[in-house]
Amino acid sequence: MVLYSTDHCTLCDEVLDLLLSMPELSGWSLTVIDIATDAALIEQYGDRLPVIRVDDAEFEAPFAREHLAKWLGDVE
Repeated sequence: MVLYSTDHCTLCDEVLDLLLSMPELSGWSLTVIDIATDAALIEQYGDRLPVIRVDDAEFEAPFAREHLAKWLGDVE
């Protein structure tokens, strides 16, 4: 699982906290990528942050815990 994020993004920090608090994600690998280091990522994700990606599937805000858990169950 990848979380596309950037510094000084309050919603990004909230989503990271949410992901880290979900016991159902135990065993998942999480990589946080700061898009500020890559112009192509800024263009792709800049207005949509934060975005969670698993394989080819993406999940965007709003992030309700129950919707995120259902989506993750569907992409497993």
